[in-house]
Amino acid sequence: MLPIFLFLLLIAFVPCIWYNIVKLQKDVKMISKETVEIVKAFRDQRSWAQFHNPKDLAISLSLEASELLEIFQWSGTDLVCENKLDKIREELADVLCYSILLADRCGLDMDEIIVEKVKRNGEKYPVEAAYGSKEKYTELKAQKEN
Repeated sequence: MLPIFLFLLLIAFVPCIWYNIVKLQKDVKMISKETVEIVKAFRDQRSWAQFHNPKDLAISLSLEASELLEIFQWSGTDLVCENKLDKIREELADVLCYSILLADRCGLDMDEIIVEKVKRNGEKYPVEAAYGSKEKYTELKAQKEN
């Protein structure tokens, strides 16, 4: 259950970070198969796969996501990230590496699970109800019923 919670947290949090980075860089690229193989090779060259069970990978992913979040702690209304990009890059890379390793360990296809999640989110957040709204889908549903 914990890995699913962390995956959902990641799905919710990373797009917010990407949104701000995209505003600064127009050519954001997705993770290539080559990059995935580099991450896995790094792990394998050190014989660390033996320590990479789903629980420990999920814990590590959560810890790295917390380090990413810490960059914004106590920032008040400071939502600009230009002066924080070096640290964001470092921590986001850690989150993405652990995401790659967790998906690999669980035998999950990252493209497939992300596309499926976006499709499910599209059903929970239809454009006509969610456009311009920050409400959770349960609130949107309640508003629709009233």
